[in-house]
Amino acid sequence: MIRTLAVTKNHEVITGLPLDQMDRNEYEWIWADFSGPTPEEANLLDAYFHFHPLAVEDCLHTLQRPKLDYYDETQFFVLHALHPDTLEAVEVDIFLSPSCIVSFHQDHLQEMDDAWERVTAIARGGSLARFGPSFTAYTIMDKLVDQYFPALFAIEDELGELESQGEERDSIEDMMNQVFALRSRLLRLRRTVVPMRDLLYRIVNSQHLEKHAHHAYFSDIYDHLLKLTDMIEADREMTSDLRDSYISLNSNRMNNIMKTLTVITTIFMPLTLIAGIYGMNFEVMPELGWRYGYLFVLLLMLSLAGSMVLLFVRRGWFK
Repeated sequence: MIRTLAVTKNHEVITGLPLDQMDRNEYEWIWADFSGPTPEEANLLDAYFHFHPLAVEDCLHTLQRPKLDYYDETQFFVLHALHPDTLEAVEVDIFLSPSCIVSFHQDHLQEMDDAWERVTAIARGGSLARFGPSFTAYTIMDKLVDQYFPALFAIEDELGELESQGEERDSIEDMMNQVFALRSRLLRLRRTVVPMRDLLYRIVNSQHLEKHAHHAYFSDIYDHLLKLTDMIEADREMTSDLRDSYISLNSNRMNNIMKTLTVITTIFMPLTLIAGIYGMNFEVMPELGWRYGYLFVLLLMLSLAGSMVLLFVRRGWFK
């Protein structure tokens, strides 16, 4: 599907005009949004707009790393949107020139719909003419970056809940699985945010855009990406702290279990020794002829066990 927005030289706005009916020389600038295009529609990047073949190839062969390439008067951006469920990157390509902007994406994206509605609303208000393609490119980038925040906020909410309820949970394994799942989601988010941050840094510091009328707008997006990066790193450190805490807690529980088992084993060692002695198959054992020998041995075992338990309690080994 291709949707278009065109601004005439008289600052009139026309939407929904097919490209084959549009003479670009009659308009101040245009925006064409390719959303899930067919092969025939994708061919218009070359047949109608005459973009550089390398840039067109990058559009058709996903997934490219976020980048900025210059082709004569056209700037080619590769951006990443964020899938709300899997947090995987979704490629969005933008061709930007003084007279047009073309956005290209294989998947339907709510962020692009939001950007389209905003730009269309401004256009109908009569204010878009002074902004042009660069403001539209900013709007698209801004909407893409804005969608990073809800995903990160959801992770932070889960981290806060995990941290507050961690001591009340019985299963260390379940807590560890949740921590590693959160770290995996943070890693996927980081793989999208960091390359986008580097791209915006290049845009803000590029000499091609140094005198750009909307330099401050792109700087604002860069600031948002810096904030996102700091939040992600802080959350990764928190998951590391939670992981270390759970490992320490698990080790402490294991030590307590081993201590209890060791104490029990130590108590039964002398009892096992006595039982082993009287279990030997010798014919001459004076104690075997005692009338109260069995009772004496049992009392001896009980007294030894009780004495050792009292000794361990006084030394605090059961704490």
